Amino acid sequence: MATVRRPGAYVCGIDAAMDVIGGKWKVLILWALNEHACRFGELRRLVPGVTEKVLASHLRELEADGIVHREVYAEVPPRVEYSLTTLGVSLNEALAPLGDWGREHVLGPAKSA
Repeated sequence: MATVRRPGAYVCGIDAAMDVIGGKWKVLILWALNEHACRFGELRRLVPGVTEKVLASHLRELEADGIVHREVYAEVPPRVEYSLTTLGVSLNEALAPLGDWGREHVLGPAKSA
């Protein structure tokens, strides 16, 4: 699935990327999906503080942008799992250095016990 271009001109690549991952929760959703596919309830537990409405909205946006894949299983009751697409995995890889920077410069060194 190709990414959906949003209206408006982007100034640079960072501007375009921030349009896809902007908001408080999207990066945390990507981080939670990095390990394995998750059902909606599991994602809600992995991203504490996010409301159901916001999580559902962000998942729809990430799916429309080709970052997240939504798999519906034909079972009773229906089961839905969310996972990262190849594009989503590459986005997480691009965000890893930013996470490293945050750990080093904001969180500081880990304290030894």
